[in-house]
Amino acid sequence: MNNYMDNVTVFNHPLINHKITHLCDVNTNTKEFREIVSELAMLMGYEAFRDIKTKDVMIKAPLSSFMSPVIDDKITIVPILRAGLGMVDGLVALFPNAKIGHIGLYRDEKTLEPHEYYCKLPKDTTDGQVIVVDPALATGGSAAAAITFIKERGFKRIKLLSLIAAPEGIKRVCETHPDVKVYVAHYADAPLNERGYIVTAFGDAGDRIFGTK
Repeated sequence: MNNYMDNVTVFNHPLINHKITHLCDVNTNTKEFREIVSELAMLMGYEAFRDIKTKDVMIKAPLSSFMSPVIDDKITIVPILRAGLGMVDGLVALFPNAKIGHIGLYRDEKTLEPHEYYCKLPKDTTDGQVIVVDPALATGGSAAAAITFIKERGFKRIKLLSLIAAPEGIKRVCETHPDVKVYVAHYADAPLNERGYIVTAFGDAGDRIFGTK
């Protein structure tokens, strides 16, 4: 792995590895796939939000009063449509007050390059932390483009969460956006096929989440 991996966190936990295995299994049905995607997003969220800002407040406990930390940061979750929607609930379970933006991109089947067709982001959280979510980081084109669009709208503290990532995708995002931290549940060190899919992954995440295969 090259030095562009310095901003990448690859999880290596037995529970996460176990869930990734079931996610990639062709026999995992739509309900199970959807649940596992959400569970993985929640597990990854604990680490991704490790540097979240907090402040101390005075609370009254049963036996005494004392200062204790609470979250003091604005959180925006931005799924890349449509597959990224599957990761939102897991993160919202951690941060119920998070704002949710949406970015819609479609990929040219010949060039594999992304094109924006929709972008709606909150306007009052630009100074907060933004978590871009997309289950698969294959070529990296969609994720890199989405982050560019988010930056153009004034956001600066940006992270990317993907369940499975290929070397090409990680390299593209990290070289295009060296200031963005990337969190990956599984590093798929395998070639992409002619359609730009990771061959050792779960196929089209959107189709498997929404049952449209």
